[in-house]
Amino acid sequence: MTRPRQAHRRPLAHRDREVPRSEMRPDPRHDPRQELTRQDPGRDRAGASAGRRWEKPAPSLTSSRGLDAFTFFVANLQTGFGPFVAVYFTSQSWTQADIGLVLTIGGLFSLFGQVPGGAYVDWVTSKRFVAALSVAVIGLSAAGLALFPTFLIVALSMAAHSIASCTLTPAIAAISLGLVGHAGLGERLGRNARFSSIGNALAAAGMGACGYYLSSEAVFYVTAALALPTLAALWFVRASEIDVVRPQAPGGAEAPGGWASLKLLLTNRALLCFAACITLFFVANAAMLPLVGSVLTVRTSQTATILIAACIMAPQMVMALIAPAVGRAAQAYGRRPLLVIGFAALPIRGLLFAYTDAPELLVAVQVFDGISAAVLGVMVPLIVADSTRGTGRFNMALGAVGTAMGLGAAASTTLSGYMADHFGSHAAFLGLSAVAFVALVLVVAIMPETRRAREP
Repeated sequence: MTRPRQAHRRPLAHRDREVPRSEMRPDPRHDPRQELTRQDPGRDRAGASAGRRWEKPAPSLTSSRGLDAFTFFVANLQTGFGPFVAVYFTSQSWTQADIGLVLTIGGLFSLFGQVPGGAYVDWVTSKRFVAALSVAVIGLSAAGLALFPTFLIVALSMAAHSIASCTLTPAIAAISLGLVGHAGLGERLGRNARFSSIGNALAAAGMGACGYYLSSEAVFYVTAALALPTLAALWFVRASEIDVVRPQAPGGAEAPGGWASLKLLLTNRALLCFAACITLFFVANAAMLPLVGSVLTVRTSQTATILIAACIMAPQMVMALIAPAVGRAAQAYGRRPLLVIGFAALPIRGLLFAYTDAPELLVAVQVFDGISAAVLGVMVPLIVADSTRGTGRFNMALGAVGTAMGLGAAASTTLSGYMADHFGSHAAFLGLSAVAFVALVLVVAIMPETRRAREP
């Protein structure tokens, strides 16, 4: 039996307003960032206009660990195309002229493909797709070297590897920036450098063992097989967490393209200053380790191989230890102080090489190379990201700086070879140290601080 409704109800207590049930729970589809955009279409995610600023949330642990593993396996993958290439070609009874020619082909594609490769990464929306395609091409190139060691196939494989590397490096930088934003980029780049250096060290040891106990072509079979775990690691980096940085001109207008965008980079003062400094740095740096190898071979021919391996491993260990701290310090104290430290380590290293006779001490001097490598491994993409912020041309600018580094390295080997032949290795080390000191003075004199006062 239904209870009859009362004629008079007790009035409710006074309230400011009634809250409908629809307002008691937040709508999961509501995005406060979209609301801010509707209120002010000119507002960007960096919070350039006045009012509440939006901060990019931290990436998930899955994406962060996935990128760690990806950079580790990419370093493994690229190690196979290092000094093992010349060893493999020599075991196949190639002449030195043919070996030099295919290495030159790869070097030219690597040098002149960096700017187009970076521009392509800027243009493509899915950075993960570019990274996956690059890894697949590198794996196929390694398989081609192992299966068909003819001149044509090898030349095509070296060219394909160089082109893929020109897109893979900026793709990793773009994924890192898209995951963490500018505010966390320094620390993320430090983590990338740590896992890359660990991957290089372990791959060098593992592939060296494969070449010694199995065969020289086994190195490239292993390299091709490493493409599979590399792609698996990339799969864990969630595409939904990678923000795409699109070109945008001041005032919200469409950003210039083609030659206009290239002109935008050529008139960027901070970028030009950094390119000049980094070119001089590589003129002084690239030939130092080969010179050390020549000196060790002359002084201790029996143990030269072991000592050179130690010279390669020592900076990798230092880099793995300090790279994340370098990234955090760059976010806290700025880019310029750390850049000065990295550049200052190079002339000190050159002077110590010039005046050190004991082979064991030459290995200890390589600690300074680890300091410079850790600083530049973080600072190069970080300063380029600062200098091109808001333009959407980050990867093309990174390719331009990479080209400057390549030109400096090419000039370094020619300069050091001339000085060593005519004046001796002692004078060559002193000459490279002088160039490094000029690079340090240039950093102090012209390089501006690129970190913003308030990181969004």
